[in-house]
Amino acid sequence: MNVAGVRKDTGEGFRTPWLVFWVAFAVRVLYITLAHTYRIKTYDDHLPFGQEMGRIARSVATGLGFSDPFRGHTGPTAWVGPLYPLLLGGVFKLFGVFSAQSAWVTFTINSLFSALTARTIWEIGARCFNRNVARWSAWIWALYPAAMQYAVRWVWEMSLSAFLFSWVLVVALRMRRCNGDRMDASAGPSGMTAARWALLGLLWGLAGLSNPALLIFLPICGLWVLSGAPDWRRQLGGVLLAAALFTACLGPWTWRNWEAFHHFVPTRANFGAELYLGNGPGANGLLMEYDHPMQAPDQMRLYASMGEVAYARMRGDQAWATIRADPGHFVRNTLKRVFFFWAGVPHPENVAPWVEYARSFNFVFTSVCGLLGLALALWRKAPAAGLFAWAFLLLPLVYYCVTVHARFRHPLEPLMVILGVYLFQSAEPRGWRRPAVAVDQSTP
Repeated sequence: MNVAGVRKDTGEGFRTPWLVFWVAFAVRVLYITLAHTYRIKTYDDHLPFGQEMGRIARSVATGLGFSDPFRGHTGPTAWVGPLYPLLLGGVFKLFGVFSAQSAWVTFTINSLFSALTARTIWEIGARCFNRNVARWSAWIWALYPAAMQYAVRWVWEMSLSAFLFSWVLVVALRMRRCNGDRMDASAGPSGMTAARWALLGLLWGLAGLSNPALLIFLPICGLWVLSGAPDWRRQLGGVLLAAALFTACLGPWTWRNWEAFHHFVPTRANFGAELYLGNGPGANGLLMEYDHPMQAPDQMRLYASMGEVAYARMRGDQAWATIRADPGHFVRNTLKRVFFFWAGVPHPENVAPWVEYARSFNFVFTSVCGLLGLALALWRKAPAAGLFAWAFLLLPLVYYCVTVHARFRHPLEPLMVILGVYLFQSAEPRGWRRPAVAVDQSTP
């Protein structure tokens, strides 16, 4: 079945013009070069160069392995996911540890992922809504400064994670045969090929190695794809293939952690420490950074002497004890974090008031437009609207309970741009009637 104006699901009707990618990439690289963002400050032994990411990458590049996230040689670590530090370590190996050349190359790689996200945004918009939504969404992502900030200024994994997550959504939409403003149920399971199952498993594995918090959405995504098959039992081979590739991605990392710590650490080892820093006695909805091993000498000594897993477990026990002793404090902090996630995290007091106002307005405006666009998509039963709703519901959960930062929202921001554009594109003048859409009833 084919909706007028949208080609059959060969991919041709949803193919993004390469122009949007090249413009997005060029704008980001020009900004890096002309604004000199690659000149990263060197104080505190190059701490601003990626913080934990940069310290681990230095260890990788200098032959010490995946270790030493803070100060000194403290041994193996799983404080962060391995994908981005390994990528950064490779850059350090080729262009110098903490060098300006490495910073420029790192930001350029970030910009590549961010520019590629414009292409996935285009396809999501075209498959779920229409080409106007796709076009506007992709160009906004390509040119809007707030969409590129993490690519050109942050040595962290946000641009990579956002790209991987958006690509997961694209593959899921292809498998469900989302064609413009509908899901082509009559087409059967032909969208669920072995190649797409393999790609879905590989992408989820890479996403888990980049930002394990995204994995909370994996079961919903898999079930949503399967729900589009007339007979899900015929897809078991594809599911097993996806699971095998997912395991092949995460398995070596989990085995390495077992060998290094003699404990089962599937992705990251820092949950207990972060839980305490977000919910300890002095927490106010934000992270108690003053008590972090990076800043507190006493905690650094404890971390070095106890080892990462034992230290994180100790801090986690302290966090749970604090939560049990004063659950109201935890609830108040959680509600603050919910507000901060969608309305913006307060910045230091030395920021100019007008700058803080502009940041807050942009953050709130994007959130409101994205959420209203999601509500409209659900009301109109747009393809994949329910899947997007689950993403908005699940991805923030761990941050609500532990800690929150503006960058944690970045994997959701491609969807927020698409849904915000859909909201405004759906506005119709009073008295104007939408023309009927001709539908070609011929089967592919």
